[in-house]
Amino acid sequence: MPTLLGAIADDFTGATDLAGLLARSGVKVSLRIGVPDTLPGDDAAPFEVIALKIRTAPVAEAVDGATQALSWLKAAGAERFFWKYCSTFDSTAEGNIGPVAEALMAATGADQTIYCPAFPENGRSIFMGNLFVGEQPLAESPMKDHPLTPMRDSNLMRLLAPQCTKPVGLANRLTVARGADALSARLTALRGEGVAHVVVDAVADEDLTTIAKACRDMRLMTGGSAVAMALPRLWLDDGLLSEAAALEPPAIAPGAVLLSGSCSAMTNRQVAAYEPHGPRFQLDPLALAENGPDEASNWLKNQPADATPLVYATADPASVKATQDKLGVAKAGAIVEEALASLAITARETGRRRFVVAGGETSGAVTQALGVSALTIGAEIAPGVPWCFAKSGGNDIAITLKSGNFGAETFFTDALERLGQ
Repeated sequence: MPTLLGAIADDFTGATDLAGLLARSGVKVSLRIGVPDTLPGDDAAPFEVIALKIRTAPVAEAVDGATQALSWLKAAGAERFFWKYCSTFDSTAEGNIGPVAEALMAATGADQTIYCPAFPENGRSIFMGNLFVGEQPLAESPMKDHPLTPMRDSNLMRLLAPQCTKPVGLANRLTVARGADALSARLTALRGEGVAHVVVDAVADEDLTTIAKACRDMRLMTGGSAVAMALPRLWLDDGLLSEAAALEPPAIAPGAVLLSGSCSAMTNRQVAAYEPHGPRFQLDPLALAENGPDEASNWLKNQPADATPLVYATADPASVKATQDKLGVAKAGAIVEEALASLAITARETGRRRFVVAGGETSGAVTQALGVSALTIGAEIAPGVPWCFAKSGGNDIAITLKSGNFGAETFFTDALERLGQ
């Protein structure tokens, strides 16, 4: 079956999040790490997701990466496209959400698209254009202290408008609550007013279904993963897809390692919750800057094969800021990513084949270091966080890439138990 939907994600955890939700439908999903070097072949799936590492890249670099991914997806046969970014709308005043969307619109001939990062199952909702994390407005949530993209405004129209060259509008919850026809009419009216970028409210799963019904024929949709979740069932009902056989995961050797670079509030709680379950080593960016990761590498090599060690740079916002003040924001992040990527190789070379990775930037660094170019999507551990299977160094591995705020406090043990099942 040719590719129906081609998706582009701005980071690796976001890509697995989207792929996992699409895979709930039973339709085959393929996740590519970066734009493939070769043209699509017979292995192209009905849903193709390309994971990029462009969330905080310079705008021109992000646009170039996304348009290259789009070209590959077109070659795979895709006619519908999805631009996936974080459910907390992580971005700066310059982008990259708006500039990439406009580039993809131009390349696909779309004159209008929607923006819906809502994910009610994970506590993300949009009301009157304002994004909430749980019951907190985005700007009052822990995202206000994000080390790379601090979110200081909750209003998505105000966040998006400086990033776009064309007008931004809103389809609010009152419209969405009236159903797909009402939402379609609102989009048409806004198109007539020249509004190319439409933020769409959603506070519950049924809102996401309404949005998918109204927008399923759009050339380009944008949002968090959840707004795409209803699309497979709609396309199955439309006769555009057929269900695939269930995935048979490969046998994976038992050794595991946990690698955490995220400094989100939830990951801090997850790291603390793991303390009774296995050995832990905390990375100090200042020590890494001076001495490199040798101490951590030697510690990891000496861990028993039946233990599941956790190596983490996760820290509270005050500690993160103190480090950034000394090293600079970019250097502090790069040092940690490079160390965790190196430690992933150490773990693989000492026989560990199960990798739990927390943090979007960390996931990108680790996946690239392991030489993973494609992932097969397996069972979900938590909403939007599946186990994935790949080849690394000639070995079958299992890897899960967790966005910082996703998962319960027991996520690390949950992941290991889920794979064991």
